[in-house]
Order: sequence, then structure tokens, then C-alpha cells
Amino acid sequence: MTLFNAPEFRKPGFRLALAACLVAIIVLGMGVFTRLADAGLGCPDWPGCYGHVLWPTAEHEVARANEAFPDMPVEHDKTWPEMIHRYLATSLGLFTIGLLVFALRHRGPEQPLKLPAFLLAFIILQGMFGMWTVTLKLWPQVVTAHLLGGFTTLSLLWLLTLRLNNQRWQLPAIAAAKLQALRPLVVIGLLIVVGQIALGGWTTSNYADIACPDFPKCQGAWLPPMDFANGFNIAQHVGPNYLGGVLDNDARVAIHVSHRFGAIVTSLYLLMLFVKLRGLGIAPAKRAAAATLVVLLAQVLLGISNIVFNFPIAVAVAHNLVGAMLLLVMVTTNYCVFTAQVNRGGVRV
Repeated sequence: MTLFNAPEFRKPGFRLALAACLVAIIVLGMGVFTRLADAGLGCPDWPGCYGHVLWPTAEHEVARANEAFPDMPVEHDKTWPEMIHRYLATSLGLFTIGLLVFALRHRGPEQPLKLPAFLLAFIILQGMFGMWTVTLKLWPQVVTAHLLGGFTTLSLLWLLTLRLNNQRWQLPAIAAAKLQALRPLVVIGLLIVVGQIALGGWTTSNYADIACPDFPKCQGAWLPPMDFANGFNIAQHVGPNYLGGVLDNDARVAIHVSHRFGAIVTSLYLLMLFVKLRGLGIAPAKRAAAATLVVLLAQVLLGISNIVFNFPIAVAVAHNLVGAMLLLVMVTTNYCVFTAQVNRGGVRV
């Protein structure tokens, strides 16, 4: 059994949904790059950039923009990532409109309709968070929510792709019963990965990724001074420009160390899940276990490399994208476990 079904068994809109997933990955990667390049406020207004559809390039345009925004002069290495990210995100909205149109044109009992409709509504909300990210000057709560929204959009698009792919595991009755017993474990695995991604988002939005420049210790200590109360204070007031972060060292260390401990918990749990899936002795479950292990190891190595090599942007972007891949692996595993069918004489039931 391959990941994708034969074309004749797929539902209408599969290719469009798969293309939307690829665009969502690009949007996510571009958003990560924009944030890591400190270009989140490369355009201090919205939806334009210093009043331009793209960004100011000519000398008189730059001079006029600097006059209008004296506290945030034009930096060309930051304007283009922000605007490209915005336009890519807009194109993703067009994809979701197309998916809803497909669903309405081929409306039927087995054609997903609620999910494409929800996706379009969610994309609109995600666009609002993109606006608030700029207008609220990188307020960490909004930045983290916007990041989680990007991961959620990708996950929902992938779930839609799996549903349109119209392929389920076909298992003997005994194997299906064993797999059903693992449902709570795979759901918990998904929630743990989501929690770790949220911790990572809070880490980057508060510029706490560089709070621990050494590994495995942090600032030369196993347990450095940490201020959890301020580090995880979600009631930070709106108003300051949060570019570069405003928390003190101990608060950022608390966030960073929490993310490291979260990585340990996530790794141990997914390793346990890997053993459970392989122990079923079912070929598709073994493949799911192998995918989980490979992506998990890649993510751990990238996380360590971030610190060892002093947070190069390329590695940091890869760390975020592989984190997205780990989330998609868990979404796929949950979908397959919950939709597995008993194979009775080769006939789908």
C-alpha cells in the first residue's frame, strides 16, 4: 500500500488539495524566514508596505516612506521577505476558495464539505492574525497564535488531502482490534507534538531561542536562574514594539529550558509510540512507525544543530519545517488508525 491511492479511486479536488499543501509549506517556511530575519516589521503598515503594493524602491519613494515612518526607516533586506510572505499567504487563500468550489460542485455524502468551508474561514482568521502581528508590533501572543495558525492550516489541508485520497488501511479483524486499542495513544502523541510546537512558537516570539547558547547545559549550568512567572506571562500588555523582545534574561532562559524539556518529553513519548506501532506486526503500522522515527531524529538533530552552530537561519528554518513534517506524520497516523477497516475477503466495508 502506497501513501496515495490510485487516481480512479480519489475524490474530486485531490490534486488541488495536494498543491495547496505544498504552497502551505512554502508559506510556512517563508513566514519562519521572515521572523528569524527580524523582518516581521519590515513593512510597518498593512496590507501595503509603506503605502506601496510591493515596497518602495526608488530614492524618492524611500525618502517619502522614511518621512512617514521616522521610527521605522526602510530596510530593503526586510521589506521583500514580509511582502512575499503576504502574497504567498494570499495565494493560499485562493486555493481554499477553489477547494470549496470543488466541494460544492461535487457535493455528495462522501465528498468533504464542512472541512473546506472551515478551512476558508480559518484562512480569513489567519489573515487577520497576520495583520495584528504588524499592527500590534509583534505582540508575542499574536505572533505565537499566527505561527500556530500556519501549522493548523497545513494540518487541515493535509487532512483534507488524506480524505480526498480515499484510502484506508485494510486489516484482518484481530489486527484492526489491536490497532483500535492504540487510538488514545496516537491522539495523545498528536497533542504532545502540538504542545511542543506551541512552546517553540512562544520561544521564538519572545526571542528566547538564543537565551541558551550552549548545549547540553544552558549558560554553563544544568539549572540556570529562571523566571517562569514572567517568561510565561500571557498578559503582557499591548503597546511596546516587541521586535527583539522585552523580557529579561531569566525569563527567556525559563522559556528556552522549557522548550528543551518539552523536546525530551516529546521524543520519549514518540519513541514509545514507535515501539507500540511496530509491535503490532502490521505492515502499514510499521511504515508509520518508521516515518515517525526518521522525522523525530531529524528534528532532534536540527534542534541541537541550531545551538551548536549558533542559530544559522537555514538550520532554524529547517527545524521549523521538519517540525511541521512531524505534525503531518502524527495527523496521518491518527487518520489511518481511526479510519482503518476490516478486510473481509478483499472487499471494503
